Amino acid sequence: MKYIDTHAHMNFVIYDEDRNQVIERTKNDDVMVINIGTQKDTSALGVQLANNHDHLYAMVGLHPIHTSKHFHNHDEVGDEGDEFTSRGEVFNYDYYKELALSSKKVVGIGECGLDYYRNDKDTKEAQEKAFRQQIELALELDLPLMLHVRPSEGSMDAYEDVLVILREYCEKGNLRGQAHFFAGTKEIIDEFIELGFYISFTGVVTFAGVYEKLVKHVPMTKILSETDAPYVTPHPYRGERNEPSHVRYVLRKIAKIKKVPEDEMAGQIIANAKKLYQLV
Repeated sequence: MKYIDTHAHMNFVIYDEDRNQVIERTKNDDVMVINIGTQKDTSALGVQLANNHDHLYAMVGLHPIHTSKHFHNHDEVGDEGDEFTSRGEVFNYDYYKELALSSKKVVGIGECGLDYYRNDKDTKEAQEKAFRQQIELALELDLPLMLHVRPSEGSMDAYEDVLVILREYCEKGNLRGQAHFFAGTKEIIDEFIELGFYISFTGVVTFAGVYEKLVKHVPMTKILSETDAPYVTPHPYRGERNEPSHVRYVLRKIAKIKKVPEDEMAGQIIANAKKLYQLV
């Protein structure tokens, strides 16, 4: 495989009608994919997909927005998800541990972290509790973390809090992972890398110039590509549903910003992903 999408959601209901075709396109386009869990159902389906397809992998975890009752995303859980999202989910350590151990294709825990874009005091407390539990599970199973970090508008508050929490666990095991859909600062990049984390970028780099300085700042050995499909579709497909095969446009833009040949960049990102996630 030439490319890798290290963060996608083909386990969301928006792909229910054509999931097999989307997966087939990833195979034909030489794209490995890690499908990321956001709660119990999407985590379980991600594992099932990974078990059924050699080029797919999975992570299991609880997204911070699902620890509270305020948010519902139809692309993820569909019309039938209203009851689920109306109550929020407490992280079930044993459930996710058993699911992670059920398959060698599970390569990490998450996505987990802190999302302050829509929150209140109670929300923050629930998010932090679930985040800490997932860090502890990742350390117990010696797996990387997939971080979701979204600050409140005009702030870096969620990044700052995530870094404080991660530092508490530095000496407790092999802490490592990926800061997904990075939108912080160069200084925060340095702090994540010091803690053993890689930095990934989505299709937003193809149409938002503000990310170029961040891409330039990440060392070649610490950068990863992703789509976050079905979201943030890259140019030239903006306005359409995103899918993992579009990661090659993300890769192409990263290579252009880094001023290296596309094949070299693709090979480096594959090597980075294999090192972090022990992909075979």
